[in-house]
Amino acid sequence: MSGLPRFSGRDAAKALMLVGFRFVRQHGSHMILRRDDPFAQTTVPDHKELDRGTLRAIIRQCGLPTEKFEKLLKSM
Repeated sequence: MSGLPRFSGRDAAKALMLVGFRFVRQHGSHMILRRDDPFAQTTVPDHKELDRGTLRAIIRQCGLPTEKFEKLLKSM
């Protein structure tokens, strides 16, 4: 069972922007965020609540430790 809390896609995008990601574009309900150094790109669904597996995949694509991402989300 996952210990990740549930958050919206917009909250996840805001947390990623705190660590250097920027909004590139949006296609439908999917926001594309990119970081240049070190390069990473991820797609965040603009949904009211993200599934835990989706949130975990976003964290993995960004190369962040899960604990650091959780702290960012809780600090907002």
